[in-house]
Amino acid sequence: MNDADIDADATDRILLQRMASGDRTALAVLYRSYHGRLCRFLSRLTRRADVIEEVINDCLWITWQKAGSFHGDSRVSTWIIGIAYRCGLKALRQHGDEPMEDDALSEDRFLSHNPDEDRELRDWLAKGLNRLSTDQRVVIELVYGLGHTLDDVAVIMQCPVGTVKARLFHARVKLRNTLPLLAGESPMRNESAS
Repeated sequence: MNDADIDADATDRILLQRMASGDRTALAVLYRSYHGRLCRFLSRLTRRADVIEEVINDCLWITWQKAGSFHGDSRVSTWIIGIAYRCGLKALRQHGDEPMEDDALSEDRFLSHNPDEDRELRDWLAKGLNRLSTDQRVVIELVYGLGHTLDDVAVIMQCPVGTVKARLFHARVKLRNTLPLLAGESPMRNESAS
């Protein structure tokens, strides 16, 4: 963990303590801090904006209710993303979801405020990610998008680290084989891809 992560976690812990004593302003600050990250993460589970917003609200409501029971066994962000993941899975069981389709992607979900970002590259990667299983997309987003460690991802997804490593491996292999096809090139074939 770098210094910025340590500082962010310390701030989040203070906000949780304040929330545990009923401070609604702390909840508002935490909400603003996590909303974008949760949107991005949950967009790997569903493309339905209504479900994403519902899950974010459920997640932060649970965070509010359980703020005093946070044990500090992980970073606050790991704890909150874990709650969002479980709320997201529950919402998908309740609402169902349409399959992720290339041409039906909501453009604003992938928008960045970085003016140097290559929109074509971002779209190409999004199409590749949409060809992964949900678990593979989630692992890629958690590790590369949100910067969580494999141990953090195991906590979030409530599975062994070995399972996380396997999902990440298979996701990378599939992307290595899929992305060239999307670019009109022939892939480098890896026999262990599934």
